[in-house]
Amino acid sequence: MNYLLPLLSVLLGYGVALFLQPKNKKNLKLLLAFSGSFLLSLTVVHLLPEVYDSSFSELAKQSHQNAIGIYIMVGILFQIILEFFSQGAEHGHVHGHETMTQIPWLLFISLCIHAFLEGMPVSHHANLAWGISVHHLPIAVILTTFFIKSQLNKTALFFFMLTFAVMTPLGTLVSNEVPFLQEYYTEITAIVIGILFHISSTIIFESSEGHKFNIAKISMIVLGILLAYFM
Repeated sequence: MNYLLPLLSVLLGYGVALFLQPKNKKNLKLLLAFSGSFLLSLTVVHLLPEVYDSSFSELAKQSHQNAIGIYIMVGILFQIILEFFSQGAEHGHVHGHETMTQIPWLLFISLCIHAFLEGMPVSHHANLAWGISVHHLPIAVILTTFFIKSQLNKTALFFFMLTFAVMTPLGTLVSNEVPFLQEYYTEITAIVIGILFHISSTIIFESSEGHKFNIAKISMIVLGILLAYFM
């Protein structure tokens, strides 16, 4: 399931956008709000305590915790750099409606790097597969809808979405099989935590027009927090 859930969520979002062509943006924004809070809560409740937990001496523990904080900030900074090229596609924020004759390669590469890194801690945290899946579903719908409107070639669109779908399971597989990555699992996870912090918080703040108070949005956020807590 760790491999299948993130893969199927993107393919499901692709299929929904391709065949059903949903036009209700409000429902997508609510799903984004839920996915952002769910992912953020999983990160805080499950991933963050693990990377800070250690059996070191007090002096070594303090040094370890300081280093983890730096890695988390590196992850946030790295995601900001990725978004310079992807224009915020990771949180459902795509720009422009011009006709496309080929795949936007900068967006494609940055989105794939993001998805690959997201999958790396999943081998140790099966619950995170659910969080990433819920996160990727509305993103896949939004991206596919955007590319359809931009008249991107159907073959190129399928290649884009299939590759995006495969990247997270690939990250999980690589982190499982490569000894070097296993040795630095804590540091890599801390970087991914920074990435998830930035992505999930941005989704929460951007999921309502004008950042106004919205009872439906608040309800979705609370639901995401509670579900993550009890997983």
